Amino acid sequence: MKLNGSQILIECLKEQGVDTVFGYPGGAILNVYDELYKHSDEITHILTSHEQGASHAADGYARATGKVGVCFATSGPGATNLVTGIATAYMDSVPIVAITANVGVSLLGRDSFQEIDITGITMPITKHNYIVKDVADLADTIRSAFRIAKEGRPGPVLIDITKNATADLAEYTPQIPEPVERSSGYIRTEDLDQVVSLINHCKKPFVFVGGGAIISDASEELKEFVDKVHAPVADSLMGKGAFDGTSDLYCGMLGMHGTKASNFGVSQCDLLITIGARFSDRVTGNTKNFAKKAKIIQIDVDAAEINKNIPVDVSVIGDVKEVLKRLNPRIEDHNHDEWLEYVKTLKEKHPLKFDREALTGPGIIEDIYRETKGDALIVTEVGQHQMWAAQFYKYSKPHTFLTSGGLGTMGYGLGASIGAKIGCPDKTVVNIAGDGCFRMNMNEIATAVRYQVPIIQVVVNNHVLGMVRQWQNLFYGQRYAQTVLKDAVDFVKLAEAMGAVGIRVEKREDFAPAFRKALSLGRPVVLDCVIDQDDKVFPMVPAGHAIDEAFDQDDLEQNGK
Repeated sequence: MKLNGSQILIECLKEQGVDTVFGYPGGAILNVYDELYKHSDEITHILTSHEQGASHAADGYARATGKVGVCFATSGPGATNLVTGIATAYMDSVPIVAITANVGVSLLGRDSFQEIDITGITMPITKHNYIVKDVADLADTIRSAFRIAKEGRPGPVLIDITKNATADLAEYTPQIPEPVERSSGYIRTEDLDQVVSLINHCKKPFVFVGGGAIISDASEELKEFVDKVHAPVADSLMGKGAFDGTSDLYCGMLGMHGTKASNFGVSQCDLLITIGARFSDRVTGNTKNFAKKAKIIQIDVDAAEINKNIPVDVSVIGDVKEVLKRLNPRIEDHNHDEWLEYVKTLKEKHPLKFDREALTGPGIIEDIYRETKGDALIVTEVGQHQMWAAQFYKYSKPHTFLTSGGLGTMGYGLGASIGAKIGCPDKTVVNIAGDGCFRMNMNEIATAVRYQVPIIQVVVNNHVLGMVRQWQNLFYGQRYAQTVLKDAVDFVKLAEAMGAVGIRVEKREDFAPAFRKALSLGRPVVLDCVIDQDDKVFPMVPAGHAIDEAFDQDDLEQNGK
C-alpha cells in the first residue's frame, strides 16, 4: 500500500513497539506531528520544555526500561538542541533514536531558514546517522536505525528526514522486526581457557563491574560468577546495581571518589577481573600505577575498548551475559577466606563518614534510601550530589541508578527522571540535583506538572558549584572564581509558580518528614535542601595520582590542612 513519509514513519515506530516519544514540534517536522496526532491513542507524545529535555527524557526512558528511547525535533536549532543529549547517550552506551526533520531537498545547501547539517554535526557522537532525501528509503532506514541502536554495544542513532520525504508517497509493506542477537561471534574458547586458568591460580582476586553488565542484563550470571570465584566486588559509576550493593562481598565504587576499601583492595589484588567496564580515567587514576600487582582480565562487547586505556593480560570479546554463561560452568568453587578477611578489615578501617548532626548530602541520601526501602529509581545530575548518591544509596538491582557518567552532563537528570517515570510508572523516581545543575534545565518541572508525572526533585542546595568549589578549595588556593551562586532565586516559589509543590528543608531532622510528604502527594515535588557550601565528597584521589593515594577529611586533619 502507498503511504506518505509521515505515515510510514509512524507505522515503522509502531512496528518497533514504540509507545512513547519525547519531542518539540516545528515547521520542518509539521507533517510528522500531524500524522502523530492521528495516532495519539497508540503513541504518546510528551511535549518537553526544551529539545534537550526531550533527548534526556528518551535517554532516561531507555536506561530505566531497557527499550529504545525516541525523541523528535525540527530542523535547525531544534536539531542542535538535541546534541548534548545525543552525546550523553553515546558516552554511556544508551540506545536512543533521534528523529529530526530538515528543509526540503531543493533547499538543502542554500543556507535556508532553519537549515543545518545535523548528520555532519552528530557524526562523532552517534553509532550511525542518516539523512533521508527519498521517501522510498525511509522504512528501511528506520528499521536499520533501531537495529543498530540495540545491537552490540548500544548507542544513539539519528535519522534526519527532509520535509519532502515526509510528504511524498511510497510503497509500504509492514514487517515484524527480527530479534537482535547477543554478540557472541568473537567469544573464543582459548580466551575462556586463559580466564579459567588465571582464576584457578590466583590467591587475591578482585571483580570490577561496569555498565556493560547492566546493559546485557547479566546480574544473575554475575552473582553466580562472583560466588564461585569467591572475590570482593567494586563497581564503576555506571555499574551501580549490576551486583547487589548490600552483599558482604561488595566494597563500593572504584576510582576518584571510590571507597578506600575498593581502591586499596584493587591495588593489592593479584587478579583483577573487569566485567563490562572500559577503564575510564575517573576509575584508574594514574594508569601506570593502576592494579600494578595484578594480572588483568577484561570482558567487554566492544573490541575497541580492549587495551585502550589499560593493557590487559587476557580479554574476552562478547556480550557479558553470553560470556558469563559460558564461563560459569567451567569455574569451580574457590575459597579465598583469608583475602576476603583482609578486604573486610579495609572496609571496617575506612568507612564512609559524614556529619550526622547537620543537614548534609550524604545524610539526605541515607534518608532517601531508608524511606524508599532501597526500592526507588534514583536519577542524578552531575557533581557532588551525584557522588553522594553513588556512595550512600545501596543499589541492589540493575536499571535503578541513572546518571551521566561519561559526558558528565549538568542538566541531565530532570528530563531523564521524567522519561524514567513514564517508562516505569510503578517505581518511585527521585532526581537528585545540585542547585547549579537544577538551574540548567529546571524548566522541565513544567513538563512534569503538565503531564502530572509524580517525580520527586531533591535539590542539594549549597549555593555554590560544589564540585568545582571543592577543587578550588583543595587545589587552587581557595580562589572561588565564578562558583558562588548566592542570589535571589527561590526554588520553592519557582516550583509553585510552575504548578509543583515546593518544600524547603534546612535541618537534618526535617528532611525525612518532608520526603515522606512528597512520597504521599503523588504530584511533582521540589525539595530545596540547604546544606553548607563547604561540604565535600570524600574519599578523593587527586588528578594524576594513583587510586591508592585516596585521601579523606581525616587525612587532611592529620596532615594539618
